[in-house]
Amino acid sequence: MLVGLTYDLRQDYLDEGYGEEETAEFDRVDTIDAIARTLEELGYRTDRIGHVRRLVTRLAAGDRWDIVFNIAEGLRGYGREAQVPALLDAYGIPYTFSDPLVCALTLHKAYTKNVVRDSGIPTPDFAVVERLEDVDRVALSYPLFAKPLAEGTGKGVTAASKARTPEDLHRVCEQLLRLFHQPVLVEEFLPGREFTVGVVGTGSRARSVGVIEVILRDEAEAEVYSYVNKERCELLVEYRLVDDAEAREAVRTALDAWRALGCCDAGRVDIRSDAAGVPSFMEVNPLAGLHPEHSDLPIICTHSGISYLELIRDIMTEASLRAGLPTPWGMR
Repeated sequence: MLVGLTYDLRQDYLDEGYGEEETAEFDRVDTIDAIARTLEELGYRTDRIGHVRRLVTRLAAGDRWDIVFNIAEGLRGYGREAQVPALLDAYGIPYTFSDPLVCALTLHKAYTKNVVRDSGIPTPDFAVVERLEDVDRVALSYPLFAKPLAEGTGKGVTAASKARTPEDLHRVCEQLLRLFHQPVLVEEFLPGREFTVGVVGTGSRARSVGVIEVILRDEAEAEVYSYVNKERCELLVEYRLVDDAEAREAVRTALDAWRALGCCDAGRVDIRSDAAGVPSFMEVNPLAGLHPEHSDLPIICTHSGISYLELIRDIMTEASLRAGLPTPWGMR
């Protein structure tokens, strides 16, 4: 079975003149090497396609694949993560992970929180700042937390993201609006523990593969799982596998949100607890990073005794089940 690989290679965009933070969500070549090598160990043949423009060229040339392993994040717009799955849908080619609707919805953090909140799942109260004058209309309880509306990998998140006063909020929103050219999501800050829940499966098959608590070291940017802390996580962050009552409640919240949003195959849900220890939904990543040592989902699996090969196998099993395709090792 031939598996196409779609992805955004970070170095390609750096070579085009984009900056380090602009390309933070894109993949290193060793991630693509690891995925391809693991798929081949599982009995697949692989074909490296690359980003959406290369996919367009290949499709126009008549190239086809039995299934595509898609981790392409895209570059522009709220629909950037939906571009590859939408093209593949148009050509009737199955793929891993979520469909265009889910990818577009979950990139927009406010729309995602609306769905989650309407599904009865706890999430912090929030407001959207589209223009600087909107800051004066934010009617939430301080401290607040501000971040770009449609970014991942901690982009735009710094120690200044926690706003204790209206003046702080005005300052951070002005900076984020100027730097990211998109609205700012403002949430009530939750002071409790921070969890990341790894999820594998779709719908009723969705299950947690582990939950880690994110613990910032003394040298890290305080209180926030920021861009810098994520980029230098080996030095600044401790990831601790946890299974206490609060962590189990975080798993329930994460799975409820995963199913309510319609996410597929595998990903990650970020949870933070309030002052009373009640876990709340923060955001979901349906295209979670897959670097074997650096990305959160493989880190969770490693802590839980699940090998990288097992993770990739389970992702392919889920995608194949949805598409009605066989797997080289047979269905479980």
